[in-house]
Amino acid sequence: MDEQKSVAALLNLDEIEDVATRIVNKKAWAYYYSASDDKISKYKNTEVFRSIQLRPKVFIDCTECDLNTKLLDNHVSIPIYVSPAAMARLGHPSGEAGIAEACRSFGALQIISNSASMTPEQIVAGAAPGQVFGWQLYVQSDRTKSERMLARINKLSAIKFITLTLDSPVTGKREDDERSGNIIGSEAPYQSDSNDTGPIIQTEDPVFKGMDPSLTWTETLAWLAKHTKLPIVLKGIQTHEDAYIATQYTPQVRGIILSNHGGRSLDTAPPAVHTLLEIQKYCPEVFDRIEVWVDGGIKRGTDVVKALCLGARGVGIGRAALWGLGAGGVDGVKRTLQSMTSET
Repeated sequence: MDEQKSVAALLNLDEIEDVATRIVNKKAWAYYYSASDDKISKYKNTEVFRSIQLRPKVFIDCTECDLNTKLLDNHVSIPIYVSPAAMARLGHPSGEAGIAEACRSFGALQIISNSASMTPEQIVAGAAPGQVFGWQLYVQSDRTKSERMLARINKLSAIKFITLTLDSPVTGKREDDERSGNIIGSEAPYQSDSNDTGPIIQTEDPVFKGMDPSLTWTETLAWLAKHTKLPIVLKGIQTHEDAYIATQYTPQVRGIILSNHGGRSLDTAPPAVHTLLEIQKYCPEVFDRIEVWVDGGIKRGTDVVKALCLGARGVGIGRAALWGLGAGGVDGVKRTLQSMTSET
């Protein structure tokens, strides 16, 4: 890396992103950087954390600060997890398996993207005993495709839960992608009809071709219960009303992720922290019934602390892992996690 510092010399996530931006090709940059329309939600995700102030107490013994926690009863060493982030091999050949290797070093949870550039089997192949993964599900209109993938996921013991993604029913208008000529606009790929472990086939349609637009609370969760016994985490909750409704579907639904899809779907959708504050104000009992995680705009350990103080159990980074991979492969992702962990 000759801009030319080693990743170890990079001090924060912005510096890592800057280096990755100079290294990855134009299409990879556009895919990772892009957000919908005017990117208002993307920028707001970060700005809102900066607008929240910490109120430190004094005379508190800080000799030992322990980040170990449990997510869905699975032990992890840090509350920071990697959100489902698609097409990692655009940034580095090690791809999602490289992210998994970095997570292994930090005891961090990783949610495998439905649009990963490697198969789930390849990604978890090098997992350490006890390493925790989730798998992201976009439900296809042809449900048999989703059912075949669920059957494969059910066989992978490292995958502990399914993340049913709801915050992107259609793709956003991502102009950076359009300018670069990207054909990787969809984050809902066609899945292979076979049970092989070859690469997942990606759609070239910039719209969510194949996505099922008919998902509902009752029908979809009942269908899902027939095809997996794994706990369900609902990704993309953006109102306190939906957070409360999710609690009515326990024990199948064990958690929710407050997320606006990184600002990539509906521009001006609220940042996760706003929804977190809504839940605290209007239905705080949600926190006692299911786990609440957040993602979007997390760039500092202080952001993690703020989210945890407001009731989040897990705090996700998505683009940051991809930028780390682009900046320095596995070492770049490790540096990303190290930076976040040391600041938290």
